[in-house]
Amino acid sequence: MKNVLLIGATGFVGTAILNELVARGHKVTAIVRSMESVKVKNPQIEYVVADATNPAELAALAKGKDAVISAYNPGWGNPRQYEETLENYPKIVEGAKQSGVRRLLIVGGAGTLFVKPGVRLIDTGTLPAEWLPGVKSLGEFYLNTLMKEDGIDWIFFSPAGNLGNMTTGVRTGKYRLGKDDMLFDDKGESFISVEDYAVAMVDELEQENHHKERFTAAY
Repeated sequence: MKNVLLIGATGFVGTAILNELVARGHKVTAIVRSMESVKVKNPQIEYVVADATNPAELAALAKGKDAVISAYNPGWGNPRQYEETLENYPKIVEGAKQSGVRRLLIVGGAGTLFVKPGVRLIDTGTLPAEWLPGVKSLGEFYLNTLMKEDGIDWIFFSPAGNLGNMTTGVRTGKYRLGKDDMLFDDKGESFISVEDYAVAMVDELEQENHHKERFTAAY
């Protein structure tokens, strides 16, 4: 059993990770903005109303934990999503480092995955305009900040090109792993359900196969 601090536990991806952690018997301290957003109740979960982007608060909550898992997102409808992602993610990294926790597992984006040699998804012009602030900011954080980070054992886990928006509620427990190139199936699709993304994230928590690197998963 791992003792985990989870950021973003009430969001789309965070809820799936929370459910997977609980199903496998892990203990979770979940940081939430308000108790009104809490949907999953379980004795293994302790909810704490706190500011995950305050390094001191985060460090106090993460102290003694086995890992921090971050599904932080300032909100897809937030007009400052781009700015707040770039402002706040370094603070999350700093708080995790101050706590002395060994591992930081980050829900990454697919935008910086290569779809062909030298071409990242974000460079293809195929992404909807309303997605770009979130995709660009998380990609810049990974490329410009996280890749230079040597003070904590981090991972940046990029989903497939499509995450849970073709089929929902499907947990197969099966997936393929890749590194920096987007994974496609034999139909040319890049997809993973949010439930199987959570399976892969908790597998990484338990197995510790990646260190200070990005990886991806798809069917």
